[in-house]
Amino acid sequence: MIDKIAGSVAEALAGVQDGATVLIGGFGTAGIPGELIDGLITQGAKDLTIVNNNAGNGETGLAALLKAGRVRKIICSFPRQADSQVFDGLYRAGKIELELVPQGNLAERLRAAGAGIGAFFTPTGFGTELAKNADGSPKETRRIDGRDYVLEYPIHGDVALIKAERGDRFGNLTYRKAARNFGPVMATAARFTVASVHELAELGTLDPESIVTPGIFVSRIVRVPRVATQAGGFKAAA
Repeated sequence: MIDKIAGSVAEALAGVQDGATVLIGGFGTAGIPGELIDGLITQGAKDLTIVNNNAGNGETGLAALLKAGRVRKIICSFPRQADSQVFDGLYRAGKIELELVPQGNLAERLRAAGAGIGAFFTPTGFGTELAKNADGSPKETRRIDGRDYVLEYPIHGDVALIKAERGDRFGNLTYRKAARNFGPVMATAARFTVASVHELAELGTLDPESIVTPGIFVSRIVRVPRVATQAGGFKAAA
């Protein structure tokens, strides 16, 4: 019998290895799998490469993972915002590597990994510092129909940590509005995907037309309580 429901966050994250590339869903504070990030800190994996839209807010969630010294490199689109002091301090001290990726390219590189695409050409970044490799050498470019493009490669993950709204024991997932963001593409781009859900649905009760991430892309799911985020979201019960 297929049953991907884990009894705890610790159980769901068992086996994450040092040096892993971890894809973490979220856009600002929307859709951040905070409980899974906290669980990863407790689990102890280190020397991680993290892929996320940004580099953490305040000192919780992703910022707490950075502060704990578990991250070697971060691949993201928006490393700096008003409350990114943890990343700022680490980067200025030379304690973390940064690969800056335009947001559309980030999403497409993840999608390409899940779709089995070897590489793709995009106009975004052409003629800028982003059209260079980490060693400073230029990325491959090509002119197509009179427009210049840069060759970009997929981002594959060893692990994806995503937040969904509902899931069943097969691992089928639905999302809540903007909390969906990078979750679906990250689930397909990783070898092992863990999803936190607020509701566990009985098998067969999720409308097949509403399932965004099929269970084939999900390794484990774990139920977590619904809490208010810093940016609002669900309010605590009166």
